[in-house]
Amino acid sequence: MVVERSAGQRGEVSLGWLRSRHTFSFGHYHDPAWMGFGPLRVVNDDTVAPGGGFAPHRHANMEIISVVLEGALAHKDSAGNAGVVRAGDVQWMSAGHGIEHSEYNASDAEPVHFLQLWIQPDRLNAQPAYDQRHFDPAARRGRWATLVSPDGVDGSIAIRQQARVLATRLEAGDAVALALDPARLHWLHVATGEVQVGDRLLRAGDALGFADEGGTLQLRGVGEAGDVLWFDLPH
Repeated sequence: MVVERSAGQRGEVSLGWLRSRHTFSFGHYHDPAWMGFGPLRVVNDDTVAPGGGFAPHRHANMEIISVVLEGALAHKDSAGNAGVVRAGDVQWMSAGHGIEHSEYNASDAEPVHFLQLWIQPDRLNAQPAYDQRHFDPAARRGRWATLVSPDGVDGSIAIRQQARVLATRLEAGDAVALALDPARLHWLHVATGEVQVGDRLLRAGDALGFADEGGTLQLRGVGEAGDVLWFDLPH
C-alpha cells in the first residue's frame, strides 16, 4: 500500500509570527484520517518570524526531533538544557515522564524554518533526555545520512524507539535508492525543492507512505535542490 499526502492537503496555521503546515493532526487541526503513520505522530513544517516563538509548554512521553533548515532556533527546558539550534543541526528531546520547554527564533532579523517531528517512544515515563548534533547538508548530497536511530549508528542521535530518520540532498541529476522492507513502515517527506520518486514528481511538503511494500525505490533530483527525509518505522 502506498499512501500519498500532498503539500496542499496539509493542515495550515497562520498566526502572524508563525506559519505552519501539519502533515498529521495537530493542535486545532484535526482530521481523523490523518492521525499519524505508525509511531510517527507529527511532521510540522514551521516558519517562525523574528522575535516569535513557542512560550514554555509541557510534553510527556514523546520523542521530539527538530531539524533546522534555515535560520536558528533558541531552546530552553526545565531540565537545564539551553542553546541555539542552527541550520544543519538536529535536536532531540525525549519528553519522558514530563518536561517543559520553549523554542524561540534566535534572530531578531531573519526567520527560522524547521521541521518538528514527533515519534512515539517504545517506553513510558522514562527520564527526560536531550541531544543536539550538526549534520552538514553538503556531506549528504547524493547519499543517505542517518540523523537518528535506536543505537546511535554512524554518529546519529540515539532515540527511544526502533526507528530511524535518514536525510539526503539531491541536486539535479543526483540519484539515490531505498530498499523497502515489507516488515516495516516507511514515510518519505520532501522538505525542500523537487524530487522524482519513481514516476512521481514530489515538491516541498509532499510525502509518501509505504506499508507492506517491498522492492527498491529510486529517487532523482530535478530542478531546485531537494532535501528529503526518510522514516524507517516499526509497525
